[in-house]
Amino acid sequence: MPLPTVNERNFEQEVLLSEEPVLVEFGAEWCGPCKTMLPELMALADELKGKAKIVTIDIDRSPMIARQIGVQSVPTFVVFHQGRPVGGKVGALQRRELRDMLDPFLPRAEGALKPDELAQLLKAGRVVPVDTRDAPVFARAHLPGAVSMPAAEIETRLAELHMLAGTPVIYCRSGDQTKDLAAKLAEQGVPVAFLEGGVLGWEAAGFSLQRPD
Repeated sequence: MPLPTVNERNFEQEVLLSEEPVLVEFGAEWCGPCKTMLPELMALADELKGKAKIVTIDIDRSPMIARQIGVQSVPTFVVFHQGRPVGGKVGALQRRELRDMLDPFLPRAEGALKPDELAQLLKAGRVVPVDTRDAPVFARAHLPGAVSMPAAEIETRLAELHMLAGTPVIYCRSGDQTKDLAAKLAEQGVPVAFLEGGVLGWEAAGFSLQRPD
């Protein structure tokens, strides 16, 4: 399904009045990189359906909007949130870069903690990271102060989970499994926090892992 095209007639309705954050691609029919990026944009639109909108504006057909936003080359990407531009980048971007532009404005899952938030709570001694990966993987490297509790065992070890010296924060390799596990536990009346992005997100944010000597 093609990306929605916005023009000067519907820009206010589709972008400025949108309840969801909107990533606008300013492009043109003659723009080669715009065509190259189209599959990435469509995949991201599908991934974020119901959380964010991704639309395209042809600068030749809507020159007034392009001038108002200060678009000087294509592709240019601008994120709009609550009726105003909140970030922009120029040039061909990877899907991850586009997602990173939208991330601060996306609705967050219940109990989600970003790496820097977890690092602050760890420093204050308020949380205990719980590694849900397999024990041998945990043994090689894990978050500082973490305990091992493989995902398959957690539901039978809930009492142990809540007897830790701080509030438990579960994590996995990429964050997806613990996000689903946290949602499942919340449905059972046992809310638990989890680390967004898991170990990969923790390291990408510049934090180190604890490794045995």
